[in-house]
Amino acid sequence: MTFDDSRRLTGPNLFGPEPGAVLDAYVEEVSVEDAVAVWKHHARRLLDAIGWNESELYTRRFGGGASLGFSAPEDALYAATELNEAAWEAAAAELSGDEAPDEASSIKRIQAEIDDERNPALLALRDAAHAHGVAFLPDDDFASVGLGSGSQTWPVDALPDPDTVDWSQVHDVPVALITGTNGKSTTVRLTAAMAKAAARPAGRCSTDYVRVGDEIVERGDWSGPGGARAVLRHEGTELAILETARGGMLRRGLALRRADVALITNVGEDHMGDYGIQSLDDLIEVKLTIRRAVEADGVLILNADDEGLVRHTRDYEGEVCWFSLDPDNAVLAAHRQAGGRTCSVEDGAIVWTWGDAHEVVQSIEEIPITLGGAARHNVANALAAVALAKELGLPSDAIREGLQAFRGDAQDNPGRGNYFEIGGARVLVDFAHNPHGVGAIADTARALPAERRLVLLGQAGDRTDREIRGLARAAWRANPDHVLIAALADYRRGRETGEVPALLDDEFHKLGATSEHITHVPDPIEGVRAALDWMQPGDLLLLFVLTRRDEAFAILREAQEHANALG
Repeated sequence: MTFDDSRRLTGPNLFGPEPGAVLDAYVEEVSVEDAVAVWKHHARRLLDAIGWNESELYTRRFGGGASLGFSAPEDALYAATELNEAAWEAAAAELSGDEAPDEASSIKRIQAEIDDERNPALLALRDAAHAHGVAFLPDDDFASVGLGSGSQTWPVDALPDPDTVDWSQVHDVPVALITGTNGKSTTVRLTAAMAKAAARPAGRCSTDYVRVGDEIVERGDWSGPGGARAVLRHEGTELAILETARGGMLRRGLALRRADVALITNVGEDHMGDYGIQSLDDLIEVKLTIRRAVEADGVLILNADDEGLVRHTRDYEGEVCWFSLDPDNAVLAAHRQAGGRTCSVEDGAIVWTWGDAHEVVQSIEEIPITLGGAARHNVANALAAVALAKELGLPSDAIREGLQAFRGDAQDNPGRGNYFEIGGARVLVDFAHNPHGVGAIADTARALPAERRLVLLGQAGDRTDREIRGLARAAWRANPDHVLIAALADYRRGRETGEVPALLDDEFHKLGATSEHITHVPDPIEGVRAALDWMQPGDLLLLFVLTRRDEAFAILREAQEHANALG
């Protein structure tokens, strides 16, 4: 019996709306039910001993183990993790028949850590912010009140007396949370383009950067709570559009308690096994963590074409806006009939409705990222972005201008459906790295006319065999005439050299490919070069470039310039 991970939850999370501590434990010698019961007993004893009588225990079972945790004071979360681990150690000792840890010593140690961590000034500022109806954002180093242009921030060891704060200068800005398996970054960027057209500087965080207006504040993967806080504390942020990744929600929870609108684009299998998340239903529940920020007085935007999301939100009591590629979708149609918010495609255009309002927003043909409607996944992203923009209060003219101005190129939307024309051939480059995303791009490629089609594909080693094989099956939907399998030597992540390419190769053979139709390349960059060597006028190249994206773009631009020079 061991615990795999122990962590603080600093905001609303998978288990509840309050901060706390959780650990993921694996159980072999006894039943999970027995382990949970004994852990609860020891956790409750320790919680009561230190005076945390109101802490609420929670558990979540998964195959071979459980997540075990409880709510805890905001200024004692490190101590809370220590208490949780002490409770688990006591439970493990009892169940294995080993000598029990000294409970009195554990209580004394935990109480000392609580005393050391306690920050009354932090709690006083939090309570004052809540009383003034503005957000409060704490972390290990800083605490802030208000959001964006209305925020003020101080070091946690130098917090002001709440009575000295000029609360008339503190206010919140509109906030949107975006999560899902695919389409998050594109939807964030597209919504930001609409905000720019409305002259509303948008702060946004994603897997690429923290950006406020046209300024890139920090590059890298900032799709977790740290990125959200960076946006929400920036004085240039007039509205916030926050990509909210699965990993950040599982590790820490949400960065803030309340948002105006939250979106789930879709949910497909990806990153299975982390933190006890072992099924699609588990993953849907993780994504639905964002509902905690909007259930009271915001709007949750959901994909009505995603059966899992529909199933898991039947009992949701908050306001919902459904979007769908199918105007006859039963969920969307019933919601519209009841006067609810919807966004869908009708007669080749995006249409938004709410009660008696029925607005034709934009023709699909006039939205560049949809490739005339062939890129169905980007039609769905456009629907989601329109729904977000409506809930953020952006005017219709700005929404239309943003839809028309946003390009699917490497500048506006790097790594997401980037389109090149080179010497009479077409090239699609995408960062898709799971079957759901690869399948969407493959469907786009299949809808485009081509003499021949080529797919370049690779995968990191931290996916299951099932996910890796699923990637090949999804790519096969493009009907490729040739397949390039790229090794990712720096991303083997515990697998043997050549193991992932071999799995892809085997699955392509099972799908009907022959050895003469498959070529192995040492990395994605050599794959791009091999694809260009293979290419002829009229062909379509579908390049899933997971690493060294900028190098790939440079090669493609050079090839494009060379082809243009030749006329």
